[in-house]
Amino acid sequence: MAVLVDHLEARLGGLEGAWSAGEQSPEGAPQVGYFTGGVLEGARSFATIGLHRTPLASRSGRHLHLELLGCDRPEPGEEPGPFPGVLEYVAGRLISGGQAVLRGDVLRLPMPLTPGGSMTALYAAAPVCFDEAFGSVVLENGSDVAIVWLVPIGDREAEFVERNGWEAFERELVRHDPDLLDVGRAEILR
Repeated sequence: MAVLVDHLEARLGGLEGAWSAGEQSPEGAPQVGYFTGGVLEGARSFATIGLHRTPLASRSGRHLHLELLGCDRPEPGEEPGPFPGVLEYVAGRLISGGQAVLRGDVLRLPMPLTPGGSMTALYAAAPVCFDEAFGSVVLENGSDVAIVWLVPIGDREAEFVERNGWEAFERELVRHDPDLLDVGRAEILR
């Protein structure tokens, strides 16, 4: 596990603390780590630590080892925000269902990410705001672990991905260049 934490800290900054999975979480639910001082100025990051222990099936039937990442830009003095609970929720769903989340998948949330907010889903992306090597890490036991960045998106964006595919959506992201760390941002599609 030291290799994973070192890998995360190299980009996300120091591991400041972690939340253990709640009592209602499925067996094998990971902790959620909180990182600050990383390469993205003004960002705080949250990542699962231990999800990789549960192999998850891809649509091709191949088993994958994953860790989930969420990043935002907090206001000074703001509490941890939604990501600790959201990552725990998503990890629990993945473990319970046994299915991996893959690039381009849309995960609908049971409520908006923030009270009164418009971000109602998560988009599974490669962590492109970091260097390419951050996208995966080989652990001490030889497991290749993929880092999946969960980007908050709104209803129209989620519908666009579901209707047009992830490649078209990522072209729109490049064209509009929104701040994907701003959980209060406006949707790029109207």
